[in-house]
Amino acid sequence: MNNQDKINKLIELRAEAKLGGGLNRIEAQHNKGKFTARERIEFLLDEGSFEEFDMFVSHRCTNFGLENNKFLGDGVVTGHGTIDGRVVYIFSQDFTIFGGSLSETFAMKICKIMDMAMKNGAPVIGINDSGGARIQEGVNSLAGYAEIFERNILASGVIPQISAIFGPCAGGAVYSPALTDFIMMTEKNSYMFVTGPKVVKTVTGEDISIEDLGGGKIHASKSGVAHFLVEEEQEGLMLIRKLLSYLPQNNLEDPPINECSDPIERKEEELNQIIPENPNQPYDIKDVIHLIVDYGEFLEIHRNYAKNIIVGFARFDGQPVGIVANQPNYLAGVLDIDASKKAARFVRFCDSFNIPIVTLVDVPGFLPGSKQEYGGIITHGAKLMFAYGEATVPKITVTLRKSYGGAHDVMSCKQLRGDLNYAWPTAEIAVMGAAGAVEVLYGKKLSKFEDPEDRKKFQQEHEEDYKNAFANPYQAASLGYIDDIIEPMNTRFRIIRGLQSLSTKKLVNPPKKHSNIPL
Repeated sequence: MNNQDKINKLIELRAEAKLGGGLNRIEAQHNKGKFTARERIEFLLDEGSFEEFDMFVSHRCTNFGLENNKFLGDGVVTGHGTIDGRVVYIFSQDFTIFGGSLSETFAMKICKIMDMAMKNGAPVIGINDSGGARIQEGVNSLAGYAEIFERNILASGVIPQISAIFGPCAGGAVYSPALTDFIMMTEKNSYMFVTGPKVVKTVTGEDISIEDLGGGKIHASKSGVAHFLVEEEQEGLMLIRKLLSYLPQNNLEDPPINECSDPIERKEEELNQIIPENPNQPYDIKDVIHLIVDYGEFLEIHRNYAKNIIVGFARFDGQPVGIVANQPNYLAGVLDIDASKKAARFVRFCDSFNIPIVTLVDVPGFLPGSKQEYGGIITHGAKLMFAYGEATVPKITVTLRKSYGGAHDVMSCKQLRGDLNYAWPTAEIAVMGAAGAVEVLYGKKLSKFEDPEDRKKFQQEHEEDYKNAFANPYQAASLGYIDDIIEPMNTRFRIIRGLQSLSTKKLVNPPKKHSNIPL
């Protein structure tokens, strides 16, 4: 065989590898409304930037006749490329080869690019479309999963990890995405569960569909497993590109700062009227966010889960920030178990990757009731407090309206090392609302009134006294717990100036192996 023959063989083998499981299986993939592993990579990365590794790897299994059934690549495409010119490492599972099932060599390919990503300080993106462990390989397949899990764990907080679920993801396969920073699912074709509907029915008797058990809509709204829900794969891949634009390459770098032509001194007079006169009337906190951030652009995370709190990324004068905001438009913005977990994890992510945190507060307290207490609201609420108190990134807090009780402490108060704590004139910072406070303070006197009108008059008078004393930000400001009371329309300017002043912040937590967050 001469040199040209050898080159031709290489070209033929490359062409064979790129066909995956063959044209018929590619067509079947397309018929389901799904792209192939390589098409997904091509769409996600900058044009012509993908460098593939291990194209010629195949499995080593000799059981159940599998030695006679081999494909180049063995069901996963791995390598690196760029997104907006920045290096990322990627693996994309190929459902056309053995249903994307994981073998020992399949896992080795993924582990190789994860090791390279750690060594070179670059994000890892995993596109999941797999039937799970390759049963013919037995414990080798399980060991392969565990090798991946360990790398997910060690990479956590060091490099960003993003998972896209564009097909099945079941059994042990779900735990790798669960260990990553962000999970994306599609409305159709994607599902995640530990045990499938058939096993569920056998063990528990429950009859449930795949979609209702582990579909994208369920995980985006009920379980909170999925951070993003998209209609189709292309939308999801574009969203990954957008998400990465807010993130640094690794924990030793700062997030990329964009040029910004949106004036920092832009005033929004609408903010001066956005808080309703009636303290119990809701408004949409997202209206506030869109008015103060650059160009009104806000990338919301967990949009469909725990809607009483909003988290996501935006920019102030080109600087990426994480925003946490109570949502008065949903459950009055109260903190409950799901909201606490959602916000705590987001705060910890931002702190891991040097992203400043802006907190907008309008919280009436924690949600009361036996369901919350039995579910562990104490522990879950403590997670959010722990996350804020542990965070060393710049933290700016703006209290818009209510900030009551323990929820005031939890929402990045001054004592949890909030760097700059501002308040609008409409802020109410107190242990509780006026009506509840009067019930506690004057309960005995109120019980002695025989005439309901006299009782009501007494109650209203003392409620007014309490409001005058506490339903404002001035007592907190007089004690230095609020750094300044600002006019709402100047909020953007004050946040940007605050971020500029905190750009050189240095704060280190006490030396320790790791903290013991209340999980």
